[in-house]
Amino acid sequence: MAVSNKTLTRVALARRWHLGWWCLALSVPLTAWSQTAYPQRPVKLVAPFPPGGTSDVLARVIAQKLGEGLGQPVTVDNKPGAGGNIGHELVAKAPPDGYTLVLSNSSTLVNNPYLYKRMSFDPLTDFAPISTVASAGQVLVVHPSVPVRTVAELTALAKSQPGKLNFGSGGKGIQSHISGEMYMSAVGVQMVHVPYKGTIQAVNDLVTGQLQVVFSDMVPAIPQIKAGKLRALAVTSTERSATLPDLPTMVEAGVPGFNAGVWWSVLAPKGTPSDIITRLNAELAKVVKHTEVMDTYKRLGVNTEHSTPSQVMERVRAEGPQMIKIFKEAGVEPE
Repeated sequence: MAVSNKTLTRVALARRWHLGWWCLALSVPLTAWSQTAYPQRPVKLVAPFPPGGTSDVLARVIAQKLGEGLGQPVTVDNKPGAGGNIGHELVAKAPPDGYTLVLSNSSTLVNNPYLYKRMSFDPLTDFAPISTVASAGQVLVVHPSVPVRTVAELTALAKSQPGKLNFGSGGKGIQSHISGEMYMSAVGVQMVHVPYKGTIQAVNDLVTGQLQVVFSDMVPAIPQIKAGKLRALAVTSTERSATLPDLPTMVEAGVPGFNAGVWWSVLAPKGTPSDIITRLNAELAKVVKHTEVMDTYKRLGVNTEHSTPSQVMERVRAEGPQMIKIFKEAGVEPE
């Protein structure tokens, strides 16, 4: 039986119609799969300061739990140097695919633009913020050979020996440096600043007696304080530390208005897809609420935090003018 041209045309159209629907049906799950496939391989979290310091310790705590949530390992890669700039530059120039992140902090994001005349990245425009993850005050510690037990006694000693006491920091512009400058400006004393590549290294030299004073992060200082190798005088936060409850704040110790601390956030390179940022933000929210993480933070003297991505850079913009004022009062110039 012969088949008419009209019949053949109808058959062809029907086949095309069914093929089109099959293609559409297949495209929906493929699109959904492509959006949820991240990550398909290990993620790298850059810690821009040396091993053993607060950034390194926090990065490892976060990486373990974040990896569990993502279903892929999250490895920590230490890239110290230039006040955190080296590690940040590496991440700023990495592919924006969610596989290279950085555990940043307020020292690098807020302070460094006013301390370095040339930076190879812009903290405000070269990153895709994900969330804040921690904050903490600091602790003023001295070597046991320094004959002081209070901030007032340290001030009196520094005034009697101008330029003879050395205070160490984790590097130019790091909060341990800024806190020292704030203290000297507030009480009118002169000490010699000795910068290191990380606060942990400054604390190590303080323990051996090569330095006399450090405004230290809690993480490297607390074990040395408890071991009796360092003497703690005060904390820099507005409230006493739950980890060191017997220590007065700097304000209680006689330095009006003194408030210094640091906060940490996770960033990705600019251009990282929004669905990846959303996924990472949600996973970090779970991480900081995890009982094991909260217990570890508390033991380290660190507070857990979480925020929206936009709140990270809002915080940077808000704190910038405050830091300019502090630098001006302390006579700190960009180099």
